[in-house]
Formats: sequence, structure tokens, C-alpha cells
Amino acid sequence: MSGTSSFSPRSGFGSSSSGGSGLSSARSSAKATKAAKPAFHCTECGASVPKWAGRCPNCQAWGSLAEVGAVKTMLRKVTAGPVTAPARPIGEIDASQVAAKPSGVAELDRVLGGGLVPGGVVLLAGEPGVGKSTLLLSAAHAWAKTHRTPALIVTGEESAAQVRMRADRMGTIHPNLYLAAETEMSAVLAHIDAVGPGLLIVDSVQTVSMAEVDGTAGGVTQVRAVAATLTAIAKERGIACVLVGHVTKDGAIAGPRVLEHLVDVVLHFEGDRNSPLRLIRGVKNRFGPADEVGCFKMVENGIVGLSDASGLFLSGRKLHIPGTCSTVTMQGRRAIPVELQALVGPADSEGPPRRTLSGLDAARAAMVLAILHRLGGVDVAKREVLAATVGGVKVIEPAADLPLAMAVWSSARDIPLAPGLIMFGELGLSAEVRPVQHMERRLAEAARLGFDHAVVPAGSDSSRPKGMRVDEAENLGDAMRALGNDNGVVRWLERRRK
Repeated sequence: MSGTSSFSPRSGFGSSSSGGSGLSSARSSAKATKAAKPAFHCTECGASVPKWAGRCPNCQAWGSLAEVGAVKTMLRKVTAGPVTAPARPIGEIDASQVAAKPSGVAELDRVLGGGLVPGGVVLLAGEPGVGKSTLLLSAAHAWAKTHRTPALIVTGEESAAQVRMRADRMGTIHPNLYLAAETEMSAVLAHIDAVGPGLLIVDSVQTVSMAEVDGTAGGVTQVRAVAATLTAIAKERGIACVLVGHVTKDGAIAGPRVLEHLVDVVLHFEGDRNSPLRLIRGVKNRFGPADEVGCFKMVENGIVGLSDASGLFLSGRKLHIPGTCSTVTMQGRRAIPVELQALVGPADSEGPPRRTLSGLDAARAAMVLAILHRLGGVDVAKREVLAATVGGVKVIEPAADLPLAMAVWSSARDIPLAPGLIMFGELGLSAEVRPVQHMERRLAEAARLGFDHAVVPAGSDSSRPKGMRVDEAENLGDAMRALGNDNGVVRWLERRRK
């Protein structure tokens, strides 16, 4: 029939415009509600997860997830956009524009791999009061004197007058050195535009914030945004940038882990408040070796670099005192002579004997004492043992096992070792002396300082310095016998024969 309209069940249910739009609106509202669920960011590593949990799935930190906002949906399709520069063959790219420029501080340049790279970003982290600001003020002054471009220090922790007072004490006043006290990122960028520095120092990155980013200064979101902005500015304008970072109570760099990935170089500045020694250790370096160490000494008017730090770690080697033994430890690629001291005495009647260590690894020291007691003929089970390094330097490498054992043996037997003796080697649980790395460099450094007798692990094929007697030891008994005194070795030899 021409005037009759037919009804289809399938089309009938979907033909109502109001019903269709209502269903579509409900679905859109449900999707919007689902997308509006809060997100949780980890305050330790900056990872983002859609649901709260007691433990971060990325860094495994407990109680570090905090609610920050809604989860951003990812785009499924990305279209091609404009590029900053066309891709070229790698051989046609000029690398001379990013050649390292010396900062003027030799020990800092050693760790950096030659100096500061234009466009490179360095993160210097350390405990409060260790001397980070003092070191960077010296570096900025040396840069201002050496290079034509000015150096700009942006401080967010101190006022400009406080930094000026320190500069007067250190004698680091220069017309090419600029100073600004700011905590807002937009103000920092304005100073960069006005000064046009070749070196930018931000002290510290945790004190600078951006108004466009949620969160407080020092938080994960703020630190990540500030570091990313400064890195982009440094690379765009070819500015050597140094960021000062805080550390946690465990010694790790505070803030998100992505901060260490954004920068090009990560340095740790460490030292003991009771010692003038300061060390800079390279952790990450895209422009040079990442295992270098720089030595500094805090003085009354600032900080100075130490090209030869042997005087801080060696006491009076001419004195015949029992319980001392010298070794050469490797701090990164640097050979540093260190003197180990030990004192063995009677224990109190009550309680177990004490084991007091300073600058040494407790686990390796306990193993060395067990080997001496079981196989070396030195009864330390009921005696107190105190061991330390001279100068407060930390020695944790296995090469210090043999000199520590001989220092304890010397104190227990009350037999002083020769002042010109140097020893290094790793001890196994069966008292064998195992080889260590960089043997030639250790021997050369010992010979330079006047040591004339060395006891080293057997099988070392490194060259021997002229005028130095080098004895190889396969086990602890051979090392004791090389000293010319078999007292205390008889028990060891008898156990080996059985």
C-alpha cells in the first residue's frame, strides 16, 4: 500500500533521535567519568599509575604514591610534523662546536673529561654543607677569568648578599661573574636573556619552581619540569649548565629518577665534616669516563684541588709502629696510597669483643679476621679489634684485604712492618691471595712515593718498577714469609701440610 509505512524492529529501536542521542550521551559521560579517574605519581621515581598501591611498581618504594590528577589518554595516531633540522649523514655533522672548555678547576675538569661542554648539563649532588656552592663559585670565577662569555650563578637557597660575602672571603670577585637570587623559572629565563652566559649555575634545582606546573618547589613534577626546561635552553643556546641537587638521607639524589636521565653528567660530591678531604666521583658522563675521581681540600678561604693527595692518607711511615700497613687503592682510575691501622687488645669480660671500623667495609673486615683466626695463627676470637684508614678515606675494594690482615697480624704480634713496605691483594676464604686490577698503576704510584718493597698476588704479569723488590704470594703464608719473619706462620704451614 502506497500510503502505509512499514515498521522494522531493528530500525524501530534505533529510529528515535532522542533515544539515540541519549544513549550516546550516556556512553560519552561514562567514558568521561572513566577517564577522569585520578592518577597517582610516585614521589621517588616519578612513575604514574592509574590505581593506588602501597608499593610503587617501578622503584619498589613503599608509601610513595600520591594522587595528582586525571590520567591523560594517549593518542593512537600521530601525524608527521615540522622538524627542527633535516637528518644528515653523521660524518657531515660538525662536532667542534661542543668541544669541552676547561672550567679552570683542574680536578673538576679531570672528572668531567676535560672540561664543561657547551650545551651540556651537569648535575652535582652532595650532602648539605659539604662545599658544593663553594666549589661552583670557584669554578664560575675561573670561567669568568678564562673565557669571553660571562658566568651566571642563580641561587635559590641564599640571598645575593650572602653569596657576595663568601666571594669576598674566597677572593672570587670578577666583573664577568653575574649573580641573581631567584626561585621562579620565568625570572631565571629573563636573567639568561639579559646576561647571555656561557656558564649557568643553578643552586639548587629543587628551589626553582614554575607557575604553569602543579605542585610545590622540590616536588617530583616541579623538579622534572624545571630540569627539562633548563636542559632545553642549554642545548638550544649552547650554554654549559650546572645544576646543584639535594640528596636523601641514604645518599641518593633527591627527586625523580628521570632527573639523572635528563642531564648529561652526574657527579657526587662527598666528604666528612670532620675531615678537610672532599671527593668528586663521576657517576654518569656522556662526554668522558664515568669512573674518575677528583680530590679537593677545604681551606680557610675556600677549596683547592689536590693533584697529589698522598699526604692526607699516609702518616709517619718512618716510625716503626706495630699495626700499620700501607696499600694503594683505586678510586675510579686514580691510584691513591692509603695507610691502614689496626689495634688488637684484650676484650672485656662481659659480652662479645668489639669490632670497630672506620673507612673500611665491615663485611670484608669480618671475613679477614675469620681467615686470620682460622688459618693465620692469630687468635682474635676473644680480643677487640679496631681498624681505620688514615685521613678518613673510604676503602671498600677487595685489594685492601691483604694489607688489613697484615696490619692486624702486626698489632697482634707486636711486630712493626717495614716503613717502605706496600701490599695489596684479595683474600679468599681458604687464605689464597687473588689478583687485583691495575697492578702496574699501583706499583708505579708506590715507587713514586718511595716504597721499595711490595708484596703482590702471584701471577701478576705487570712490569716491575726499577729499584723495587716485588714478592709474589700465592697465599697468606707466603705473604707473611715474605716479610722475613715467620713468627705466627708455623700454625698456618702445619695446617696446610695436614
